[in-house]
Amino acid sequence: MEVIGIEYIEATPGFIKARMPVDHRTHQPMGLLHGGASMALAETVGSIGSAMLVDPQEYEVRGIQMAANHLGAAREGWVIAEARILHQGRQTHVWDIVIKDENSRLISTCRLTNFILKKKVHETG
Repeated sequence: MEVIGIEYIEATPGFIKARMPVDHRTHQPMGLLHGGASMALAETVGSIGSAMLVDPQEYEVRGIQMAANHLGAAREGWVIAEARILHQGRQTHVWDIVIKDENSRLISTCRLTNFILKKKVHETG
C-alpha cells in the first residue's frame, strides 16, 4: 500500500474510505491512471474492511473475486475510494467500491468478494 501511496481517510465497520495519488507510481504508459492501480486500491480497502469485521487471531481474509468497470480517466491529483459492505456472511463478504477523482467524477466501480478462512491451529512438538 505504501508503494503506491494509499492513505486511509475513514474506517468504520462496513465502510472504508481511502485515497491514492495519480502520479508516476500509478500511471499507465499513456500518462493515465492505470486500471490495475485502481483495482489494487479497491482490493485494499475491501480487504481491510473485511479484516475489521472478523477476529484477526481466528480468521484470515482472502480476496477471491474482483470485477471492475473503468468509466473515467485521471491524469493527476488523487482518487478516492469508498467501500461499503453489501453482504457479510460467515464465509464470504461482498464489497461495493466506488472510485472518484477529487471533483467527484466517477473513475471506476468495483465489486470484491472476500473469503473468510478460519486459521488452522499448528501444534508444536
